[in-house]
Amino acid sequence: MNMNTEGGFSPNPVREIQRVAFKANGYSETDLKRPIVGIVNTYNESLVGHNHYHTLTDYLRRGVYRAGGVTAEFGTISICDGMSPAHSGDFYVLPSRDIIADSVEAVARAHCLDALVLMASCDKIVPGMLIAAARLDIPCIMLIGGPMLSTIEFNGRKADLTSYPEAIGMCQAGKISKEELDDMTEVVCPTCGSCQFYGTANSMCCFSEVIGMTLTGSATIPAVYTDKKRDCVATGEAIVELVKRGISSRRIMTLDAIKNGIMVAMATGASTNLILHTLAIAYELGYDSDEILPLFNRYSDSTPLIARINPNADNDMEDFYKSGGIPRVMQNLASNLNMDVMTATGKTMRENLAEYRFKYPKNERVIRPMGDPFEPTGGLVVLRGNLAPDTAVAKPSGINPALRVFTGPAIVFESEEECTKAIEQDRVKAGDVIVIRYEGPKGGPGAREMGFPLKVLYGKGLLAEVALITDGRFSGTNNGCFVGHISPEAAQGGPLAIVRDGDIITVDTVDKREVRIHLSDEEIAARLTRWSYKPKPLTGLLARYAKLVQSANTGAILKI
Repeated sequence: MNMNTEGGFSPNPVREIQRVAFKANGYSETDLKRPIVGIVNTYNESLVGHNHYHTLTDYLRRGVYRAGGVTAEFGTISICDGMSPAHSGDFYVLPSRDIIADSVEAVARAHCLDALVLMASCDKIVPGMLIAAARLDIPCIMLIGGPMLSTIEFNGRKADLTSYPEAIGMCQAGKISKEELDDMTEVVCPTCGSCQFYGTANSMCCFSEVIGMTLTGSATIPAVYTDKKRDCVATGEAIVELVKRGISSRRIMTLDAIKNGIMVAMATGASTNLILHTLAIAYELGYDSDEILPLFNRYSDSTPLIARINPNADNDMEDFYKSGGIPRVMQNLASNLNMDVMTATGKTMRENLAEYRFKYPKNERVIRPMGDPFEPTGGLVVLRGNLAPDTAVAKPSGINPALRVFTGPAIVFESEEECTKAIEQDRVKAGDVIVIRYEGPKGGPGAREMGFPLKVLYGKGLLAEVALITDGRFSGTNNGCFVGHISPEAAQGGPLAIVRDGDIITVDTVDKREVRIHLSDEEIAARLTRWSYKPKPLTGLLARYAKLVQSANTGAILKI
């Protein structure tokens, strides 16, 4: 960063060496005196959350140039969980987070860019971008593409991408016809944008806004709203201002900001995957998982659930936006938050909220005040117990209160596919505790999402009568009694590896916050001495990933 004595931008001296190459790309001498802002465009024709990005970049460039900068666009990969469930592509989704972070870091460093606008909306792409921003420590802003809209209602709520696997289960149970199932494919996703529910994608977009890396109010603007174009212009202007003022990403992404992000996640019932990604982002900022993990239960105890969005209610992301979105939640939680943290506007959160103009009236069906919450505690918890010595995660806000303590016999599966087949064949019965193992970061590899079995269970009418535990992950749209990220995972010799059919397991997400098998420590140890494991034969990216990835309780970070 180069500042002149008047606080403005001074051209990067490296540009003298780069001048010929930049001019060969069409830049002028005047351009090279401006801040060069990299636009990381994750446009992808096969990804509905990102396939409108080519229409947003013109507005973003307009803002950058208006504020005195010039842009240098480049791309990186974008992979969506919605494209990969129930097939081998799901092994690659979590590893893509690190590919994104690495590629953004490499280009920004290699081309010595002055700043970055990070365009993302979906799944592992947002955390990958935030990890890159933490590493680079140059001025960075996230530009969120926005959620899609809903159309029809199905099975008593607004339909969305996950309504289809639910409908598969209903079709298998004879509740709907094959023709009705096929018709759903035409209508459940009517526009571009991230999914309509508060899953991992929108949870991480909102987290980005709370920690100050996105303009206030930006995270929930629907993708097809004209407001999103104006948001792009404003983001372009803001990134140049950050360059001129020398405000880099680590001045924004502080521990206090991370704490704010966790509290808002609790208040809104965010995805369990947010825990995984928060740990990885914090690691890049220099914080060990042992410092961050205890914050989740601490803030779950002290933060009421004041917002309800699908899958915790019928309200979709457009409803959340119109109810005030993240600014309304932060305003209502102000007494709990650190309001003096720096943000991407160059102002504090307190200043941003004081200036923010709500365009729609309050809607307490979606967002309530602190004094009248939906529930007295937050939406996520970290569990332990003799099946999860190093932690697991659950989402009480998505669990029927009657199921928050669940005891039953285990029915064990060695993969997601094996479990899904058993559900289709009606081998899973009411009262069972489903165990899916060898699907963790190393064992999967890639900690695949186990959301598809839960959706089929929902369609078959079993979701309120079973529990599901796994060392894999879950989609943010899931509800029911589920526990994920069990650590150590089965492939590392965690106790999940020795569970047998019929073993009694208790999941307690309320009081004890544990997942426990009803066996003595001696019996668990004896079974582990007889346990053996043959890793899956892997090549290429997955082989390298399985070798380097750490346990889910670290954020599934990579270490040599």
